[in-house]
Amino acid sequence: MNKTASGSASDSVREYAHETYVSPARRRQDKTFSINVGQVHKAVALHNRVPLVCQALESEKFLGANSLRLLSKTGPPSGQSTTVTYTYEFIDREETDSPPVDPWLKVRGIAKDLFAALGGGEAFIREERANFYGPGSDESAKRR
Repeated sequence: MNKTASGSASDSVREYAHETYVSPARRRQDKTFSINVGQVHKAVALHNRVPLVCQALESEKFLGANSLRLLSKTGPPSGQSTTVTYTYEFIDREETDSPPVDPWLKVRGIAKDLFAALGGGEAFIREERANFYGPGSDESAKRR
């Protein structure tokens, strides 16, 4: 299987796990939940791709996208079997289905309250321009 097909299979595994396990557990407000590799492998209709399922369910991409921490991994020493079961914990209790907020957008309007207290942004700028050179200055007299 080429890299593109492998990537889409991994994406299918992560998407299935999110829809079938992560979202329902989050809605139930569970603190932890488990995913069995064999069940996912069968449901996604993969053949002899157990290592791919294991890697997809352990990946930072899956953990980060769903705000999860891998608590435990049970199964054989090889860690590559349909009997492997992962137990996850939610890192945060907020819904993460919404896209992350850009930090620059958070500061947008940060001085809104300050300008409102000074009569608005336009009034503030006019006042600043009028007093730029200070009272009694020749420049301030020219501007009036």
